[in-house]
Amino acid sequence: MSRPLSLDLRVRVLAAVDAGLSHRAAAARFGVSAASISRWRRRARLEGDPGPRAVGGDHRSGRIEAHRGLVLGLVAETPDITIDELCRRLAGRGLGIGYGTVQRFPIRHNMTRKKKTGHASEQDRADVLARRQA
Repeated sequence: MSRPLSLDLRVRVLAAVDAGLSHRAAAARFGVSAASISRWRRRARLEGDPGPRAVGGDHRSGRIEAHRGLVLGLVAETPDITIDELCRRLAGRGLGIGYGTVQRFPIRHNMTRKKKTGHASEQDRADVLARRQA
């Protein structure tokens, strides 16, 4: 993945443009694109800083958060529902939300998938108890 160009370079390029160099001449001199210089100037003018914005992150969580009640209702209906089943049920209701987006939903809401009992229910059966005591 590419990295954003440094703030130092951006400041030097913008200083050269402010001193009278055209975008294309500054682009050739510093080895960047003229379009990048335009974006940096607009960012500096509107936000006061030509520095790079954050890279990466989750850009699609808003789609599933808009249907939070529906997702929580489906999970309440079937507590042991898998992510794949949840995707299919959402698709059945006209919501084509990807697997990864659905997978991040319970993580974001601190929903755990752990067993609620301290032991397996088979341990209470008479035949299992008889084996353990023998």
